[in-house]
Amino acid sequence: MSRKPALLLIPGLVFILFGFAIPSAIMLLAPPSTDTLDVFARLGRMLTDPYDLAIIWRTVRIGLIVTVACVVLGFPIAYLLARSTSRFAGMWLALAIFPLLLSNVVRTFGWLVILGSQGAFGQLLVVLGITDQPPQLLYTELAIVLGLIQLFLPLAVISCYSAVAQVDAGLDHAARGLGATKSQTLWQIVIPLSRPGILIAGTLVFAGATTAYTTPYLLGGSSQRMLSTQLFSYASVSVDWAAASATALIMTVLVFLVSGLSSLVSRKAGVTA
Repeated sequence: MSRKPALLLIPGLVFILFGFAIPSAIMLLAPPSTDTLDVFARLGRMLTDPYDLAIIWRTVRIGLIVTVACVVLGFPIAYLLARSTSRFAGMWLALAIFPLLLSNVVRTFGWLVILGSQGAFGQLLVVLGITDQPPQLLYTELAIVLGLIQLFLPLAVISCYSAVAQVDAGLDHAARGLGATKSQTLWQIVIPLSRPGILIAGTLVFAGATTAYTTPYLLGGSSQRMLSTQLFSYASVSVDWAAASATALIMTVLVFLVSGLSSLVSRKAGVTA
């Protein structure tokens, strides 16, 4: 009987091994017509080249900004939805996560209309007399950040919602009955108990923001390159497989590093609790 659960894992493990792990290792360490040593040599040059370091830092910086913004904006929305007693709560939740059903390209093109030189936002600033000419908002880090926040905010909301919904609402009432304020209940009970979900939301958003391609490409252009757009350039334009694999390796390490830190913080929080 004890062997049956292990046997059930075999098909999934085989699929992960041959469908993901081995192809990913080949892509990262042994790309076409390139030696593994060439990949690591190119990686060493990237980590010392100011141009490549600027792209890496921009990617990390934008990823962190988007992660913090999505968690800060998404958790209150998730909390209100999870604690709502309205009969329309399900509809509000569906509306909150509805953007996940839309194509990334469609959602990003909306920002092209809003942030363009003749876009709604620039024209509004002119009408209000704040500026004489519409500001250049496209192809800036701000445009990328706004696009990625819109892209991943629903993911943060649903992750935080799942965590808050598992916290018994009776604890809120018990704390209020003992004299705690709403803010004290939120910060000392709800958020600590929801921390695993918040960490998962942050990890997913960071991983998505640092590896997204469509939004940085359309809103950042060639002047605000990130690792994803640089990877595409290496693989499709210059056909430099060593550089492409080195870039992919950096992106993979970043994602695994943040995931490991998140797991470490979650375990320490569990031990402390």
